[in-house]
Amino acid sequence: MAPYSLLVTRLQKALGVRQYHVASVLCQRAKVAMSHFEPNEYIHYDLLEKNINIVRKRLNRPLTLSEKIVYGHLDDPASQEIERGKSYLRLRPDRVAMQDATAQMAMLQFISSGLSKVAVPSTIHCDHLIEAQVGGEKDLRRAKDINQEVYNFLATAGAKYGVGFWKPGSGIIHQIILENYAYPGVLLIGTDSHTPNGGGLGGICIGVGGADAVDVMAGIPWELKCPKVIGVKLTGSLSGWSSPKDVILKVAGILTVKGGTGAIVEYHGPGVDSISCTGMATICNMGAEIGATTSVFPYNHRMKKYLSKTGREDIANLADEFKDHLVPDPGCHYDQLIEINLSELKPHINGPFTPDLAHPVAEVGKVAEKEGWPLDIRVGLIGSCTNSSYEDMGRSAAVAKQALAHGLKCKSQFTITPGSEQIRATIERDGYAQILRDLGGIVLANACGPCIGQWDRLGPVILRFPSALRVAPGGGNPGRASSFSLGRTSRRGRRTQSSPPTTGTSRAATTQTPRPMPLSRPQRTHPSPASNSLYECGQVTYLLCVPVILGITWESAWDTCSFQPQIVTALAIAGTLKFNPETDYLTGTDGKKFRLEAPDADELPKGEFDPGQDTYQHPPKDSSGQHVDVSPTSQRLQLLEPFDKWDGKDLEDLQILIKVKGKCTTDHISAAGPWLKFRGHLDNISNNLLIGAINIENGKANSVRNAVTQEFGPVPDTARYYKKHGIRWVVIGDENYGEGSSREHAALEPRHLGGRAIITKSFARIHETNLKKQGLLPLTFADPADYNKIHPVDKLTIQGLKDFTPGKPLKCIIKHPNGTQETILLNHTFNETQIEWFRAGSALNRMKELQQ
Repeated sequence: MAPYSLLVTRLQKALGVRQYHVASVLCQRAKVAMSHFEPNEYIHYDLLEKNINIVRKRLNRPLTLSEKIVYGHLDDPASQEIERGKSYLRLRPDRVAMQDATAQMAMLQFISSGLSKVAVPSTIHCDHLIEAQVGGEKDLRRAKDINQEVYNFLATAGAKYGVGFWKPGSGIIHQIILENYAYPGVLLIGTDSHTPNGGGLGGICIGVGGADAVDVMAGIPWELKCPKVIGVKLTGSLSGWSSPKDVILKVAGILTVKGGTGAIVEYHGPGVDSISCTGMATICNMGAEIGATTSVFPYNHRMKKYLSKTGREDIANLADEFKDHLVPDPGCHYDQLIEINLSELKPHINGPFTPDLAHPVAEVGKVAEKEGWPLDIRVGLIGSCTNSSYEDMGRSAAVAKQALAHGLKCKSQFTITPGSEQIRATIERDGYAQILRDLGGIVLANACGPCIGQWDRLGPVILRFPSALRVAPGGGNPGRASSFSLGRTSRRGRRTQSSPPTTGTSRAATTQTPRPMPLSRPQRTHPSPASNSLYECGQVTYLLCVPVILGITWESAWDTCSFQPQIVTALAIAGTLKFNPETDYLTGTDGKKFRLEAPDADELPKGEFDPGQDTYQHPPKDSSGQHVDVSPTSQRLQLLEPFDKWDGKDLEDLQILIKVKGKCTTDHISAAGPWLKFRGHLDNISNNLLIGAINIENGKANSVRNAVTQEFGPVPDTARYYKKHGIRWVVIGDENYGEGSSREHAALEPRHLGGRAIITKSFARIHETNLKKQGLLPLTFADPADYNKIHPVDKLTIQGLKDFTPGKPLKCIIKHPNGTQETILLNHTFNETQIEWFRAGSALNRMKELQQ
């Protein structure tokens, strides 16, 4: 038989094609599967190419990479209106991914749809419900026991409806996607705000709410406002202590927390090739914190190398063939252009309080002293979804080895959170995990853990007061720093005066006083509004309880700062924020001073990745006998009842539940942490509605005036009182309302408890869509100054709903207690389809109407 290469050469000549890579020609004639787990679901670059050509001809201009991928997935590329920032696109995503905390509600909604199977490849990932405490194996066993009911529901629902199920311990959704499902040119939606992580492999991966996921799983075109495109041109190359994370920290400092809203951030330029694939994923992951729809990098040899190393060489070869469609066109236009010289980039720390407050590492110590922030580091955390790649762990281990060689260990506690079972197994095999243990580290479970507030840190007792947090003994302002995500005030898990229900009955529509928080409890990643936390993806440093806690993500703390993992490791060794590893010296056990050298590590293992344990459950071919049971007495799960339809009338005399002062993230609206256990039970989790929001009337959290009784009480109880007495209500918010995670509970809860509208100066993208999906009215002041005209004791009437049309403002009449009135205009971004959601009571209701 002729040699393989000769056969291919003859095939090329016979077909009259260019001299492609050997395997590319075979891929051209064969189908390439999206993943090893779905051998019958194929990549359709041919359709992508066809759609791109149709759109390019229509627009008659060069296209950016993000435009190619997004427009390449249009449901109707020939007639779809396309105008950046204005038109709504109807898209056909390739796949859906859901993490366990959001998958519960997504699958409950899908069950309510009455459909028998998902229409696109979909997966569930168990990563959010595992609480970090003492170490990986023990924590995992504990989580499986505590969450057995939820895991069983997700596993059986996945089996019933054709959804792949990644068991607890498999790893974090974004790392699993990067290793198995992301590929250049894919359009993927995920029910987590950090889904853009997949942009590191050249895909458009977008965080959404569960209702959006249900649309796609039901085979309905998914709507997205045509994004603007922000170009970030990278030149030079990273060196020294600088890392890919510093790129996004720099961008965040430029764009701020809402500068990316409604836009895709597209990286390009010669500097891109100096960044590893997993480094690009880190940058894209953290782009969620600037409000961007997503972020993306062009296909290059670093991505090909990663695809090949993760067993997907066939996809890499196919991408080579279609590469022209996986990079931007020369001369394409960006709505905004930022240029960054990587050679000049210094290590940064962003925060605290907001992820767009950027500080060079060399200056953070001085800034902390000036601002009165704590300097002593209590805990250092590295890993999580944003910084747990093989390269990240290798660089941290390289720092650790230097310290160990001089007899040093971490002065702080130190934890490592692997992003996946594959990463855990590989760093164990190659010795990185042991090096980090020798430094004093504890390897946690392959899960989100501290990054999202799932951290029961055993240590000094915290005394919790109304607006401050103290350590006993000790004093000072609490704070933390981490290497997870970027960080913002009150992202996750805040516990104020309300605690999650733990008894056997759900609170119905009655007024109850929640149990007060105990004065002492184990330390967690979410202290109080007064805490300062410095943190970033990859668990580095948290500032918490007087000493600093270096940590992983931006989501774990009230106030966080972002670090890269090797910086977190260095600071955990030094034990103080004043340490600058670029210039400062440490003292070894022999009394000699030494300076840490900038770490270097392999981008990928020299051999193959070790896959570790098999943690994937394939959906069965025949699921007809599969049952999904939800107990009517369950405190964790609750089947959904349809929301009421619009009654055809204007909204008269709406009571103001709360006028929010300042920042209001999804954490303020629906806290995570201990509340995660109720993500599948709408009535129970509604007991955390807006408990973190600050009431402008009294400057307090979770304390609002009941307009009927005139007594102040918790927000959820007041909302339940209104619902019981047929009083419809509205929330007044400030700028970028609902920033943060993709959790749709922040929209489901106000709808469940009788809310009708949310009126703000502006909205975060995902939250605005989630509100529309649940039949609420997200409205914005035509004049932002009108925010000041409304007082918490006023009543509002919203007029114009009978003639509700796209682009036409609604009228709002403000009725003051003294009998005077003012009229203002409220803008909205509803299109015709979304107006139908409102009239039907929700998008899910509308879906059912169309099925009849």
